[in-house]
Amino acid sequence: MDLTQGTTQEKIDRSKKTMMWFAMVSMAMVFAGLTSAYVVSKTRKDWSTDLVFPQPFIYSILVVLASSVTFYLVKKAIENNNRGMATALLLTTLALGVLFVFLQFEGFNDIVNQGYHFTGPTSNIISTFMFIIVVTHLAHIVGGLLVLLVVIYNHFKQKYKIGQTLGLELGAMYWHFVDFLWVYLFLFLYFVK
Repeated sequence: MDLTQGTTQEKIDRSKKTMMWFAMVSMAMVFAGLTSAYVVSKTRKDWSTDLVFPQPFIYSILVVLASSVTFYLVKKAIENNNRGMATALLLTTLALGVLFVFLQFEGFNDIVNQGYHFTGPTSNIISTFMFIIVVTHLAHIVGGLLVLLVVIYNHFKQKYKIGQTLGLELGAMYWHFVDFLWVYLFLFLYFVK
């Protein structure tokens, strides 16, 4: 490989990472808007504070943090040429991601069991906001699971090697972003009532 080809590839890699940053910033703006609307709506007369924060959402924070750790360790395993460990970590990350989705639905069940719904006569503004915010994040997690499946597929095709981990890095950037986003949303929904 000549020097100009290497430089061109570095520019392409940088541009892909920059595009990912732009995508993450735009997604963050969606959640900034939703949480801002939540704060503004707290002044409404129909705002209810008797909704108990769902216990499964609390468990989900631990799951999402664990999944970030396992995904972070994947690149380390690739750099150490430990494909077996990378495979185990990727599959663990996938399992934790699926568990996170399960816990989100359990959280919704908890809200419904408290007598609140997304719409209709048994809904209120806080339960509606909680559903909208969590479902919007859940859509991003589903996107993250699809990205993770592509990363796993590429891993099994042996596309990631020492010095060739761009796809893995982009997938990890997105995964860590949606994990960080849930930490923010969790803390926001838990403490801003």
